[in-house]
Amino acid sequence: TYLAVVRGDPGHSGTWRDLLGRDPVRRRTVVAQEPGPDVRPAELDFQRLASRDGLSLVRITLHTGRTHQIRVHLAHIGHPILGDTVYGAKKPVPGLTGQCLHAVGLRFLHPRTGEPVELTCPLPEEFVRMLDKLRRGS
Repeated sequence: TYLAVVRGDPGHSGTWRDLLGRDPVRRRTVVAQEPGPDVRPAELDFQRLASRDGLSLVRITLHTGRTHQIRVHLAHIGHPILGDTVYGAKKPVPGLTGQCLHAVGLRFLHPRTGEPVELTCPLPEEFVRMLDKLRRGS
């Protein structure tokens, strides 16, 4: 489970499905593409938790784990992650050293025991400051 601050309002909730593969020109990035070799399906669910001043806080649940999947999906539908200088605005956001995307929870089956494992991680301080700024409307 991830939390992200995105530009615009992606809507209340939904599922995004795309085909993702390597960009033939910029090999380090991933883009939504047509079916073909080395292109794989990608799916995630999202829920908008809050929206204000042209930004939205969304909760994201991955069903597949593709490289840059969340960043690509959000940018592809016109709602890039705040601070993402690869898929979003090219200029950094004042007060952020990276992007407003954070894994707050992880669940998986332990590879040896088969038992479920669940981990959580609090938001980084700069992410919390950005959320506080949004709440205040400044």
